[in-house]
Parts: sequence; C-alpha cells; structure tokens
Amino acid sequence: MATTPAPTQDRSAVRTLLRLWPYVRPVRARLVSAAFVAIVASCVGLVIPLALKWMVDGPIADRDPAGVWLGALFLLLLGFTEALLFGLRRWLVARPLSHVEASMRAALYRHLQRLPVAFHDRWASGQLLSRGTTDLMLLRMFLAFPLTFLLVNGVTILVGVIIMLLQDWTLGLVILGPAVPVMVTCLIFERRYAKLARRAQDQVGDLTTVVEESVLGIRIIKGFGRHRSQERAFRDLSKTLRGTELRKARLLATIWGVIVTLPEVAIGAALVVGVVQVADGVLSAGTLVAFLSTALALRWPVESIGFLLAMSQEAATATERYFEVMDAEVEGAAERACAPAATPGPGSVSAAVPAPGTGSARVRERGLRFHDVTFRYPDAPPDTPPVLQHIDLHIRPGESMALVGGTGSGKTTLTALIPRLYELTSGRITLDGADITGLSRQALRAKVAVAFEEPTLFSASVGDNVLMGAGDTAGHADLERALAVAQAGFVHSLPQGTDTPVGEQGLSLSGGQRQRLALARAVVAQPEFLVLDDPLSALDVHTEAAVEAALRQVLADTTALIVAHRPSTVLLADRVALLSGGRIAAVGTHHELLRTNAEYAHLMSGEEEGAR
Repeated sequence: MATTPAPTQDRSAVRTLLRLWPYVRPVRARLVSAAFVAIVASCVGLVIPLALKWMVDGPIADRDPAGVWLGALFLLLLGFTEALLFGLRRWLVARPLSHVEASMRAALYRHLQRLPVAFHDRWASGQLLSRGTTDLMLLRMFLAFPLTFLLVNGVTILVGVIIMLLQDWTLGLVILGPAVPVMVTCLIFERRYAKLARRAQDQVGDLTTVVEESVLGIRIIKGFGRHRSQERAFRDLSKTLRGTELRKARLLATIWGVIVTLPEVAIGAALVVGVVQVADGVLSAGTLVAFLSTALALRWPVESIGFLLAMSQEAATATERYFEVMDAEVEGAAERACAPAATPGPGSVSAAVPAPGTGSARVRERGLRFHDVTFRYPDAPPDTPPVLQHIDLHIRPGESMALVGGTGSGKTTLTALIPRLYELTSGRITLDGADITGLSRQALRAKVAVAFEEPTLFSASVGDNVLMGAGDTAGHADLERALAVAQAGFVHSLPQGTDTPVGEQGLSLSGGQRQRLALARAVVAQPEFLVLDDPLSALDVHTEAAVEAALRQVLADTTALIVAHRPSTVLLADRVALLSGGRIAAVGTHHELLRTNAEYAHLMSGEEEGAR
C-alpha cells in the first residue's frame, strides 16, 4: 500500500488553521457578519437575567400583575429576538461555506492532475480521496460552527462574568474559582486529542483505500474466492479505527466531565453563599436570581469548550492533511523557479534557435535520441543501482524501433521518461534535437502520444475516451480513422455506437477491446512521436494481424518506440534495441540480432531458461 508522510508532531493548531485564509477571504464579510449577529444574539440572552432581576425586585415584590405581564412580554420578545438572530447567522454562513468547500475541492483536484506520477506512486488513492471528501467536510463544519462560536462563546463568557461581578463581586469570585483548573485541563486535552484526531483521519484514509480496491478488484476477489480474507482485512482496519474513535470519545468524556462538574460545583457554592446573604439582608432576592440566571446562561458556553476544541483539532488535522497534498511540488515547478525571467539579450543564444555552426549537429540529432540517460526512482534507497544506466539510443525520423528485454529490465520505465512521467536522474532526451526539459509539458505531450500496457479507460463514452488523445479540434473523421487503425469496429455494434458509456475503467469491455481503444487514443492525433508499450498483448492472432497491417501505415509517418515481447510485434519495427540489466545491450534488425545475440534469440524463442 502506498504510504503518506508522517504527521507533524508539534504543530500549532492556530497556525495551521490560518492557512485556510486564502479560501475564506472571498467570503470574509459574510462570516464576520454572522459572527457579529451571533455575538449580539448571545448578549441578548444575557439581558434576560437583568429583566428577571427587575421583575423579582419590582412587580413581583410589589404584587403588581400588570408589571409581571409586561415583564413576561419583554422576556418573550427577547427570546424571539435571540432565536431570530441565530437563524440569521446560519443563513449568512450556509451559502459562502459551501462555496469555500467547493473551491477547495476543485483546487485539490486541479492540483492532483498536475502532480508527477512519482507522487501518485507513493500515495494510496484512498488517502487522497478522504482528503477531498471527509477532511473538507470537517473543515466546512469547523468554519460554520466552532470558528464562530469559539469567538462568540468567549465574548459571552467575558460579558457574563463582568455582569456577575457588577452584581456581586464576592459571588463572582466564587464562580471564577474553577477557571484555572479548567484552562489547564483544556491545554492537556488539546495536545492529546490532536494526536488521536490525526491517527483517526489517517485510518479513515486506509479504510477508504481498502474499500476502493475491493470494488475495483471485485472480479479478482470473486474469481479466487477471497471475499473472506478481504472481509477480515476490512474488519481489522474497522476495529483499529473504532479503537481510536473510542479513545477520542473517552478523552472527550473526561474533559467534558471536568468542565461540567467544576462550574456546577461553583454554581452550587454561589447559591449557598447567595442565600445566606439574602437571609442577612445583604443581597436582594432579584440580584441573586439575576446572578444565578446569568451563571446558568453561561453553562453552555463553558461546557461547549471541550466540544469546540475537539472540532477545532480535527479541523486543524484536516487542514494539515489537505495541505500535505497541496504543498507537493507540481510538474515543472522547479524549472519555472529556475527559469530566467528576462528575455535573451544581444549576443545570447535562444534555446529554440541553434547557435551558428550547430546546424549539422541538429540535423544528426533529428528523431528521438537518448543521451547517456540514467534513471533511479525518487524514493529508491541511494545505495541501490539505477533502473536504467547510460542509455544511448537514436531512433531516426520516421523510423520505428522495437524495445525488447526480459521482465523487469526497465522497458516500461524507459518509455515513461519520454513524455516526462518521470524525470531523468541524469542525461538528456531530445526530440528533433530539442531537449524535452526545454519544452513545456503541454507542448511535449502534444508531440508524443503513448499507449500503455495497461489500457485505462474512463467512465465516459467510447468516443470521449478515444478523443482524449487529441486536441479540442478533433472530430468524427479523426475518431473513425483511429478506430479503423486499431481495428475497433466492434464499437459500432454497441447499443449507442461511439456514444456508448464504457463503465468504470471500461470493465464492460474485454481486455482486447480496451487495448484497441487505448491504441486508437494514441494514434488519433497523428503524433510526431509514438510510444507503444506492448500494445497488442491482449489481442487474438487474427485481430493482431489486422491491427499490425493498419498500424504499419501509421508508423510510416511517425517516429515510434514500441515495447515488444512477440516476434510478430517486433516485425513492425525497422530496428530492435535489446535492453538488459538497465542497459542497451545490442541494436540491430530482428534477423541480425537473432544471428548474433543469444539473449535476444532466447527471448524471441520463448524457451524456458532450463531448456536452452
């Protein structure tokens, strides 16, 4: 399973959450307005105890029914106003926060498309999926509720404490007694909960990966009767996640117990002291009622601290996981950073124009050429040998070259270097004399078309899958020509012809049909350079012969490198290169290598090593 980076251990939740500002900034006015409305609503709620004080010390003490009804009407009005303001707050944040979530998800998807293949080799797809779904949902919930109410509740507690101290400072000090232990508990809780939140969200990503792989590989699971082992793997991961969530729940229950118990004890103590003061005539009954009502009104702001801190930590973890992907360097970022900003001055030589005296060299370098190319995978240990070493190979313009080698010799890796799916460790690759690193990826991939060994199709129509290999100007005639080259006429017998959806990964088609559509996608744009990684391996003998006959016409007008395992595919090429141990061991025609190279003859014969 692909791995993900280790989580940051001592990160600041506030500093992490501040990274959301570029996404929040466009809707900051609505969020500030919502916070202001929520603060006003909370302060309206704190007026209710003062109204109660007036009623107890006034109309109730004077036995004035009209005053009591007036006070009740005022309390009803305050309650209605508070409810209306909180409803307005929710309306203010709903639309902008859905926009923030959508823009972050779009930015993540766009960034994933620009990340190099090496990044996707390292990361499990489920981890990326969970970052684009679960994590962004947590962030939207944080922006909608905890972010606002951490501020609102803080202001409410401050105003409420001031009101209580103004009513009676001795009772106020009794209420403030638990403040220090509550704050210490919150600090300890925050640090411990952050680690558990990160672990749980990573485990959700692992679980998502298992589900995704099981769905995509359902034919393998059923074909080999492995549903029980997959179920066990899923159950084990679910059990691990459940254990982490239970630890989170226990930790949250602990802090909630502390935060609820200590203030309740303080309120009880304040009640006893207040009753004694009322009995002694030091304090009015209305003041005691107002004080206790204010203290009770602050119960939710105080008790919600643990819940809000937990959601804030989960949001900080989600932000951290989101930016782990967004901080990954996209293709070409290093080149753009190093590229000179100024235009070439007098006497400088442009990369697109050969210097005087180099014209003949450029002519000799036309076609596809590898110059002392070495490649090691980015995550490979430094002491391991490179996958490819000192590759020197020249495919002349209009020539087709077959690349032959044993399993694991590096053929597929070599083909992936041409469209820069991976970056060279050293050396150069040139197309008609131009270094591929000097071309933008868009320009490079417009020149080079690739058909991979594993034909990947998307949940789209047949036509959309094929035309993905062409520009926006490609039309029906280009589609039909490509289908004819790939001998993919079967598409016309599908229910909707070329408009027929192929299903997820094209699994509604056979392997040979998918391979033919992948080949059609490679040739539809009539590229200058064509890279085919064993494009006919899934075809039957008769279909292979028909595809080869049509493909020869395409190869006559392009420069091609073809990974081949069978003599019939090798015969499509003008010359053959033998790749052995990461090096080019021999180059020549098929018949020359059969006579002069024992390893090549063995590969083409299909004999087992022990039968030689």
